[in-house]
Amino acid sequence: MSYQLVLSELLTKIDIETYVSDWFTVDQSRVNAFAEATLDKQWIHVDPERAHRESPFGGPVAHGYLTLSLMPYLAGSVTAERPRFPGSRLSVNYGLNRVRFPHPLVVGGRIRVRSRLVSVEEIKDNVLQIINLYTMEIEGAVKPACVAETVARIYF
Repeated sequence: MSYQLVLSELLTKIDIETYVSDWFTVDQSRVNAFAEATLDKQWIHVDPERAHRESPFGGPVAHGYLTLSLMPYLAGSVTAERPRFPGSRLSVNYGLNRVRFPHPLVVGGRIRVRSRLVSVEEIKDNVLQIINLYTMEIEGAVKPACVAETVARIYF
């Protein structure tokens, strides 16, 4: 698909929910691996016994940044076999405009991402900047685990 076709298609999807992921379970081993990678080993994440005893959340919770870091995967943005933008050479994270963590994700909880396209802008020839609003829902919870406005650049 050409750059112009992708741009034309994206422009028709502004302010529309464009994607809903499958449910994904965040288990203690994933939380522990994230704690090791980031050196954030706060007990509320990695000590299930203490978290069940002392946490106001009833058990250990995932790191907010872990939930945020799962967004590209859940949104289907990191699958080489199925590129999100056909014909693109690469897609890069350009940043975040706003991130909030309204509700803790208790370990063992299931999450999914909903994506809404906020804007599309031509940065230069064959480069698009897109802004998406991602809402990471927690199965059974009223509030989401994370809401983030992401900025990506797509190179064709």
